[in-house]
Amino acid sequence: MERLSVFDIFKVGVGPSSSHTLGPWKAGGLFAIQLMAREPVTLQVHLYGSLSKTGKGHGTDLAVVMGLLGLLPESVDTSQLFAELDRVKSTHELAIGPHRVYFDFAKDIFFHEEFLPAHPNGLRFTAQLADGTAYSQTYYSVGGGFLQRDHAADDPRVEVVLPYPIDTGAELLAYADDTGMDIASIVYENELSFHPSTAIQTGMETIYRTMIECVYRGCHTSGTLPGGLKVRRRAQALHDELLDHRDYADCDAWLAAIRRTGRDFLNINKWVSCFALAVNEENAAFGRVVTSPTNGAAGVIPAVLLYHQCFGNYAETDRRDFLLTAGEIGCLFKKGATISAAVGGCQAEIGVSSAMAAGGLTAILGGSPRQVLVAAEIAMEHHLGLTCDPIGGLVQVPCIERNAM
Repeated sequence: MERLSVFDIFKVGVGPSSSHTLGPWKAGGLFAIQLMAREPVTLQVHLYGSLSKTGKGHGTDLAVVMGLLGLLPESVDTSQLFAELDRVKSTHELAIGPHRVYFDFAKDIFFHEEFLPAHPNGLRFTAQLADGTAYSQTYYSVGGGFLQRDHAADDPRVEVVLPYPIDTGAELLAYADDTGMDIASIVYENELSFHPSTAIQTGMETIYRTMIECVYRGCHTSGTLPGGLKVRRRAQALHDELLDHRDYADCDAWLAAIRRTGRDFLNINKWVSCFALAVNEENAAFGRVVTSPTNGAAGVIPAVLLYHQCFGNYAETDRRDFLLTAGEIGCLFKKGATISAAVGGCQAEIGVSSAMAAGGLTAILGGSPRQVLVAAEIAMEHHLGLTCDPIGGLVQVPCIERNAM
């Protein structure tokens, strides 16, 4: 079975959808790399099934263009996305490495009603080359920013041998019983097979800082969300009420101020809701978020982690153990079921993120490995049957509220 790192579950990306925005973005980037050694003259993009039906609302058309231009979702200036798109629209040109490729944004992206056979989220790139031949690749965006490609057997694969290969919760508990280690320690040993220890530390810090900065931005941004529904952003108003309209220059001072607001239940409940709303309002506005395990469910993990950091007995090692534990629970769902709403409904997004958060929080509160997995199961149990039913195909209503709930 496929071996997954927790960094496959936690990925830095751009909203609003991991399957409809981040996945197609990455596919565009991969196709652009394939074109580097060729001489493309013109290019067309074909979107199928779910990517076609809700692609415009999710910015799929924008995402594939950003990917083709070689821009990275981890580092792109999100404030310049639409300016870059306008440039492509006005010049009818894509700069793909050394090549200048004719591309009419209005005419060369096709939205097809039919579904490709392998997955509801299919897309195909076709380039006409200077020698008169065509070059084409088909990709499937299978949730959480993961991609599958037609003829995937042709892709070079690096086999990773893990000290503790985990495909089921029962295997994870068996390792815990045999070694006496907690889940985070077992997962960390596996991560060393993917990355050196310094890269794990840096990666964890990047994930954490990206989450916190996303919450901070969302708590300090007002207005309405793009897309036509005129959904009003609410996190800032709630945030300002809770902090008596005081402002703080950086995230650390801001978090310290939140801690001083008190630990009564009503206050904490409002803050946790505010954190989750802030992330998913940023996500809906094409902001930078961390898939947890998806963009649409990106608010749950940072909200629960910040709850513990602001109102619990927080230690610096807690965020690493929380993310390692939660990430492995996400891996179990990815391998054993799905994290794609197009396949499994919102139970595959909000349900999985809630299970990840419950397991991670139980771990850093001192729960045993069995208690961690029971907590994850309880969280998922109460989301079973939850469908994906957004209004207007946007990751806004009811998606943002579900993160807070």
